[in-house]
Amino acid sequence: MRRTLIAALLGLAALPAGAQDRPALFPTRDVAVTYRVNGVPAQGGGMQSLTIAWLAAAQTMRMDMGPAGYMVADHHAQRGFMVMREARMIMDVPMQQAMQQYGPTGNATYRRTGTDTVAGLACTVWSFEDRGNSGTACITADGVMLRAAGTGQGQSGGMEATQVAYGPQDPSRFQRPQGYQSMQMPGAAGGQMPGAAGGQMPGGRPPAGAVTK
Repeated sequence: MRRTLIAALLGLAALPAGAQDRPALFPTRDVAVTYRVNGVPAQGGGMQSLTIAWLAAAQTMRMDMGPAGYMVADHHAQRGFMVMREARMIMDVPMQQAMQQYGPTGNATYRRTGTDTVAGLACTVWSFEDRGNSGTACITADGVMLRAAGTGQGQSGGMEATQVAYGPQDPSRFQRPQGYQSMQMPGAAGGQMPGAAGGQMPGGRPPAGAVTK
């Protein structure tokens, strides 16, 4: 997934609250949102849709990326992991590294630019600028991102909600799966995470050079 596509998701969730006028940081109730992804070519298995579920009380997010697998981000514990289903691999993802790859930093600036309706829900439109990236996001009053678009570092794209389902989420879906082999990406200390530049998450086999343990 390109970093500009989900900057308004992971980035917003990572930013601390402050005096600056900014969107709600987390959904205030459990929800699952299906998005249409724009600007990602279908060739090579690029994602055309994804589903993001929030366990609101735990401030934990699960991003399902089709058959390839999913990512869970626990914002209370400031840690996350990626799961590659076919390869039966799991990779720990430090939250700080995830935010550096995918979203704005704490220095990002936001500005209200209007209101809109997406997937039948009202939302406020925000624009953001950070590290040469810029974009917009439409966020509901209870913290659900309905639409995001961004450009930066020669890439552009967007995502828009097609279905929003409020309701209790199963906590077990946000826990680490059992029976998976741990994997460490080469250059994990400072390198890119899978999907940050290539437009998609690793699929049935681990990326070249991955270290298993």
